[in-house]
Amino acid sequence: GMSEKELRRSLSVLPIGTVMKLTSLTARQIRYYEQHQLVFPDRSEGNRRLFSLNDVDRLLEIKDYLADGLNIAEVKEQFARQVEARKRSISDSQMRKILRDELLQTGRLTDDDGPTFPIKRI
Repeated sequence: GMSEKELRRSLSVLPIGTVMKLTSLTARQIRYYEQHQLVFPDRSEGNRRLFSLNDVDRLLEIKDYLADGLNIAEVKEQFARQVEARKRSISDSQMRKILRDELLQTGRLTDDDGPTFPIKRI
């Protein structure tokens, strides 16, 4: 589950003026990145954009990528890759756990009549 800290970072509470100060981006730039679905602010009752600390991090990352010479399409690509990598690292660790459990299981099964090969406990 999400920790309290993570939860707080994802709360959309910051108006665009504050985000402009924190990122040194113009309102126009921020709206442009939203149009390109790089950032997804919430809307207040009065239909004002509200951003989270995670959104601010994301905007700073976008700024860095653009400063490095990437274009918007390439920035999107980068974020898509990050998501993929996160999914992969989770499945990697799950895979390791499954393999480890299988090895331990094999170890237990062959213990009775003595293993035919030395089993290293992990």
